[in-house]
Amino acid sequence: MPAPTGSAAPALRPGASAPGIAPPAAPVPAPDPGSGAAPAPARAVGPGSAPGAAAPALAPVAPAAAPGYLAVFAVPEFRFVFVAHLFSLLGVVVSELALTVLVYDLTRSPLLSSLTFALGFLPYLLGGTLLAGLTDRLPPRRILVVCDLVCAGCVALMVVPATPVAALLVLRCAVAVVSPVFNGTRMATLADILGEGELFVLGRSLLRIVSQSALLAGFAAGGVLLTLVPPRGALAVTAATFLVSALLLRLGTARRPARAAGKEAGGGLAGTWVVLRNRRVRALMLMFWVPPLFAVVPEALAAPYADEIGVSTAALGLLMCALPVGTIAGELFAGSFLSAGTRSRIVLPLAVTGVLPYLLYAPEPGVVLAAVALFLAGATGAYTLGLDAWFVAAVPEEQRGRAMTLMTAGMMTVQGVGMAGAGIAAEFASVHAVVAGTGVLGTVCLLAAAVELRATERRDGADRHVTSR
Repeated sequence: MPAPTGSAAPALRPGASAPGIAPPAAPVPAPDPGSGAAPAPARAVGPGSAPGAAAPALAPVAPAAAPGYLAVFAVPEFRFVFVAHLFSLLGVVVSELALTVLVYDLTRSPLLSSLTFALGFLPYLLGGTLLAGLTDRLPPRRILVVCDLVCAGCVALMVVPATPVAALLVLRCAVAVVSPVFNGTRMATLADILGEGELFVLGRSLLRIVSQSALLAGFAAGGVLLTLVPPRGALAVTAATFLVSALLLRLGTARRPARAAGKEAGGGLAGTWVVLRNRRVRALMLMFWVPPLFAVVPEALAAPYADEIGVSTAALGLLMCALPVGTIAGELFAGSFLSAGTRSRIVLPLAVTGVLPYLLYAPEPGVVLAAVALFLAGATGAYTLGLDAWFVAAVPEEQRGRAMTLMTAGMMTVQGVGMAGAGIAAEFASVHAVVAGTGVLGTVCLLAAAVELRATERRDGADRHVTSR
């Protein structure tokens, strides 16, 4: 979803262009997808350019003096996107918490209160499949700004005292429907801003790290805010964050034409199939979707497990934090110390073993061992940096927005399915058995997904060999 941001525009580097204009340069051929680096031309239109004209631009190259994550902050547009992402997360977290409290205050119904969270998953699937085509048929900056404004408008209506509970839930669904469109467009725009290689991978990683950090600090900040203002007041703050995000993205990012402008592109489910019929892209999406389907199980069952082993709420907090802390640590290590080639080589080994640590739940461990298992599982998430490079290299540019929207929508949807499945399974078996079983079943499914992905690598390699003869 959209995210507001700070104040003054960052200073430009010597030789850098203003945020509204992308410097022209000759396109560069993309290397092998498996290499983790694939520079490609970025397209942007400056204020003085003809409407719809595409100006090829060489992706920014990381300065030698600032390797690793610091390099992406040397790109002015990314700084705007990053700060906007911070505001967006603030808006999402606070609105979810405030709306849950508001619905409970109005109804005293735990079911309706929890439904405000559940409603964030299913609309992702709807918006991701039916609206994904918009991300390539419309200018990306326009999509980002409009999505922010839609979210701000929906949250503003939640603030109105006369809004009934049913309308609050409908507005919550509306925000969730546009979220995959916003997230997919932002991912595709990152490739325009940072290029398809190293900077894109690190930029994506930074946004994920911020998202994981929000799980640790966001709800705490929202709780503090709700002690100072009523739920509707907190929602008003959220509406403001979305407006700030829209302003930052409008003023801080370049105007680029639609990726599929002038090209035939299907809409709705037909357009979705256009993307999914590519076997390589389909296999990569599975590798994005399958891990979170199983990874969410221990988090979904953290409260029942804490009750099962008889520990305090403080111990429950440790269990909830262990997985995101591991994810942050794994991504930071891979992004800071591993080369692009190494990150590419560890994708499949880390992905396949990602839920194996859950086997440590088999003997019904105490809090410390369970937290270690969750931390280790989170740390294997470092594979996503290499997978991001493969994905952006595999998707044709004119389908990039749609593909990334589908990918993010699928990830959110499978998390909802995984949480629901974990709850159902825990009705018939002990929590520790469910989590340990997840480690076995998840590993088998990930092995199958890895075999399919490896097969597409061999096929692509053979095709390149034949065409080069």
